[in-house]
Amino acid sequence: MPDPIVERIQSNPKYAELKTKRTRFGWILTFVVLVLYYGFIALIAFDKELLAKPLGSGITTIGIPIGIAVILVPIILTGIYVARANGEFDRLNAEIIKEAQQ
Repeated sequence: MPDPIVERIQSNPKYAELKTKRTRFGWILTFVVLVLYYGFIALIAFDKELLAKPLGSGITTIGIPIGIAVILVPIILTGIYVARANGEFDRLNAEIIKEAQQ
């Protein structure tokens, strides 16, 4: 026998909005990370000379900051997701629960 609160939550338009926003945002972030990782691997495979060019007159190559970006960008994107989840998504979730309990 289905729970009436669950039915009210699932029929709430804010619940559909929350699911849509959260899913779309997750796929966008996933796409950004995949492009970043596969782009870096493609550079390694097809343009090693570009990654081997030195920055300025030092010994550090262009590949070093790009490699660091491949590590740091997903960490930053995780922070962005957490900030949005703790703000907008949690607010919507609280509204949905409050409306379902009435």
